[in-house]
Amino acid sequence: MNAPDKAFLNKAYNNRELVPDHPRFFAGWQDRSARARATLKCDLDVRYGEMPGETIDVFPARGGDGSCMMFIHGGYWRSLDKKDFSFVAPALVDAGVSVAVVNYDLCPKVAMDEIVRQMLRASRWLWLNAGKYGIDQDRLYVSGHSAGGHLTAMLMCALWPQLDARLPKNLWKGGLAISGIYDLRPLLEVDFLQSDLRLDPALALRLSPAFLPVATRAPVMTCVGGNESSEFLRQNALLGGRWGPVFAGDIAMPGTNHFSVMDGYAEPSSALYQGVRRLMARGQ
Repeated sequence: MNAPDKAFLNKAYNNRELVPDHPRFFAGWQDRSARARATLKCDLDVRYGEMPGETIDVFPARGGDGSCMMFIHGGYWRSLDKKDFSFVAPALVDAGVSVAVVNYDLCPKVAMDEIVRQMLRASRWLWLNAGKYGIDQDRLYVSGHSAGGHLTAMLMCALWPQLDARLPKNLWKGGLAISGIYDLRPLLEVDFLQSDLRLDPALALRLSPAFLPVATRAPVMTCVGGNESSEFLRQNALLGGRWGPVFAGDIAMPGTNHFSVMDGYAEPSSALYQGVRRLMARGQ
């Protein structure tokens, strides 16, 4: 890859540089998340594994049909925390949907493939413990933003009975990947990420869900901010194009960037929130 291409990729994947006022979004998410934890019934920092980052926050719904959405946060696998994303819970809980917001250890403390394994363990924990929270094991859905979008897609490729014979092949009844990266190979040229991610070509390909076989017939939807970089738009289209048999559509969010797109997740009038509900209806 020549120097101009490398420079282009370093810019196209640097969302914080592309959105100079990104701290405003982070602050807003943290404020709304603190209010959510203070006002909703929740079980916080429940362990799903032995590693330090293996915790999950559960916001059980009152009533509803037992549906649950697990949300995986972003941060390029190396930053942010589940507590920054509690704000995704209130609108869904009000609609009778339980929400589980999951944490994981961050790069470079752990390698990216270990984060994927942690998400497998979190999924197993939620399925095994669903009944404690009034959640129906047959109504589990998963979504995530940015790195969480990638991890959501990886979970749709998981062979669950190989992880635990008790698990069904179709553990997740639907997945929504928001602003994710599904071909990791360009990140090999992104210097500010490689210092923490430490990808090599073989690992980048092995962890690229666009090139993995989908292990489920459950619907998968995508979403990307209309104002995101051309690389994020390309990545979004790539997953839909390669996962045709299970692809259930893309949710258009025009006028939003890599961060503002997530505000729609918590707003019932937005296309993103309505897409979440549409996914859950299709997966039943």
